[in-house]
Amino acid sequence: MSSEPVVIVGAGPGGLVCAIKLAQLGVSSIVLEKESFPRDKICGDALSGKVVNVMQKIMPDFVPTFSQQTTQIPCWGIHFFAPNQSSLRVPFKLSYNSQKDTPVGFIAKRIYFDHFLADYARKHPNIQLIENATVQKLNRTQTGIQISLADGRTLQTNLVVGADGAQSQVAKQLAGFQIDAKHFCAGLRVYYTGIQNLEQDNFIELHFLNEVLPGYFWIFPLPNGEANVGLGMRSDVVQKQKINLKKLLQQIITENPTFQKRFQVAKALEPIRGFGLPMASRRRVLSGDNFLLVGDAASLIDPFTGEGVGNAMISGYIAAEKTYAAIQQQKFDSKFLKQYDKAVFQQLDSELKVSTILQKLLNYPALFNFVVRKANNNPALKETIICMFENVDLRSKLKNPLFYLKLLFS
Repeated sequence: MSSEPVVIVGAGPGGLVCAIKLAQLGVSSIVLEKESFPRDKICGDALSGKVVNVMQKIMPDFVPTFSQQTTQIPCWGIHFFAPNQSSLRVPFKLSYNSQKDTPVGFIAKRIYFDHFLADYARKHPNIQLIENATVQKLNRTQTGIQISLADGRTLQTNLVVGADGAQSQVAKQLAGFQIDAKHFCAGLRVYYTGIQNLEQDNFIELHFLNEVLPGYFWIFPLPNGEANVGLGMRSDVVQKQKINLKKLLQQIITENPTFQKRFQVAKALEPIRGFGLPMASRRRVLSGDNFLLVGDAASLIDPFTGEGVGNAMISGYIAAEKTYAAIQQQKFDSKFLKQYDKAVFQQLDSELKVSTILQKLLNYPALFNFVVRKANNNPALKETIICMFENVDLRSKLKNPLFYLKLLFS
C-alpha cells in the first residue's frame, strides 16, 4: 500500500484542473480515472467563459491553442425561447465581432475536451494519471483515508479530492450524500447531423417548452454540421408525472411543428443516452475530515442553465489552493478545510442563488413570456438583461420584486 499526499478521484475537468494547479504549486498527486481516454462524458458540451477563464490561469496560451483544434467551434451567446416561442438572443458580450474578437466560449464534445485536458496534465511530472482505476471503498484510518480499487490495489492518503461526478463514491461514502429528486435533474443527450437552421455565431439554443418545464430542450451546434440535442427536467417532476423522457424527446423532435421541419432530414448519430445533474439549488457541505468535493460531486451544477463544467473547474482550482495550504500546515481536519467551502461559495453563491430563483420562475411560464416580450420591445431592458449575463451583481436584480414592477411600466 503506497502513501500519497493527495489522491484525486475523477479525471474530468474539475479533477484535472485541481491536479494541474497542484503540480504548478509543486505538489504531487495521483488522479484515478475509472475509464481510459479518450472517453465520452454525457453533457451539453458547452464550454463557457468560466471555462476559458480558468484554463487561461493554468494554461496561458489556451485560447490560441484550443482555437486551432478542429474538434471545437467558438460560441458567442445563448438564444432563449420562451414557452410561447417568443425569443431573446443574449450574446456573451454586449458588442462583438465573431470574425475578429477572441472567443468568449467554445462548444466541443467532452470526449475531445477532456482528452485535451488529460494530455496537458500528463506533461506534468507531478501528476500520475491512472486510468481504468475504479474506486470501490474508502475507509478512514488514523492517518487519513484508505482507498481500495477494484483491481485489489490500495492507496493511503491524507487528503482525497472527490471529482468523480454525479454518482460520486467520495461524496456518498465520506460525506453521506444521497440523491434528492428536488435538487437533481434527469438529462438526455443525442448527437445529430443535418439539423436545419442552426444558430448564427454558434449561439446555443435553450427552448423552455411547456411540456418540459421546469426544464428545457436544447440544441447546441458542433463542428462539421453536427449538434448536441437533449433535454433536462427536474427528477421530482419526472417521478411525480411519470414522464418517459426518451419518448418525450422523440415527440418534441418529430411532432412539434417547429422542430419537425428542422429535423426532417436530420440523422441521429447514436442512441439516446441519459445522465444525472446534481443541482446547486440547495447548499451542501463541500468538505470534511480528509476530503474535498469538486464539481458534480459537490452538486455545483447551475439550476437554471445546467452549466456544470465551468463550476467544476472553478471549484477544482480553489480545491488545489486549499489543498496546498493544508499540506503546508499539515492540517486535514474539517475545521481547517472549511475554508474551501467558504471560498467556493464566495465566488459562486450569488450566481447560484439567482439561478435558483430563475429556475423557480419557470413554474410561471406567463411571466417568462412577459419578460421576453418586454425585453424585445425595450432596447434598454434588453441591454440590461444581456449585461446580467456578464455581471452577476446585475443579475441579482432579478431577486428584487421591484425589477418586475418596473417591467410593467417600461
